[in-house]
Amino acid sequence: MKSVSISGSLRENVGKRDAKEQRKVGMIPCVLYGGEKQYQFVVAKKEFQSLIYTPEVKYAVINIDGKEITAILQDSQFHPITDESLHVDFLEVVDGKPITIGLPVKVAGTSPGVLRGGKLVKKVRKLKVRGLLNDIPEVITADISGLDIDNSLKVNELHIDNVTFVENPNAVVVAVLSTRNVEAAPTEEA
Repeated sequence: MKSVSISGSLRENVGKRDAKEQRKVGMIPCVLYGGEKQYQFVVAKKEFQSLIYTPEVKYAVINIDGKEITAILQDSQFHPITDESLHVDFLEVVDGKPITIGLPVKVAGTSPGVLRGGKLVKKVRKLKVRGLLNDIPEVITADISGLDIDNSLKVNELHIDNVTFVENPNAVVVAVLSTRNVEAAPTEEA
């Protein structure tokens, strides 16, 4: 998984009034939890461009007053009208402790059902997985090479070494549906 470096400074005051003041000067209030200590800090808005506004999943190396901490983005809050970041939560990555994170699903291969006129439907964009940071890949690849018309690929058919899926095992990830212009399947003649 790729990483992003973020530098922040500890907040002296904590509360609504201080958070509003920080946002006015272009800073975003953040909290980092999950380790030995909880940190309340602020980060410049521009530093979040490559972490929040991207389809890729990345972890952050946060530098708070000279101390580097590895963390993942846990939650982010946005203004309902302007869509600006209001607050960001980070979860500290502790060595040897598994984390849960949502990974994007990428479709790979060519489906025989699609070649015959079926419609490929991607049911989910992300799947939650649990594992150690070093074992978690950047994307989950769903191979559709074996999917014919009216077939689907479920979560329990996907596999990643040392990583477990936190989703319903029978949930459909990708399906090939029948359409009006489907060619008849070749039949064997005796």
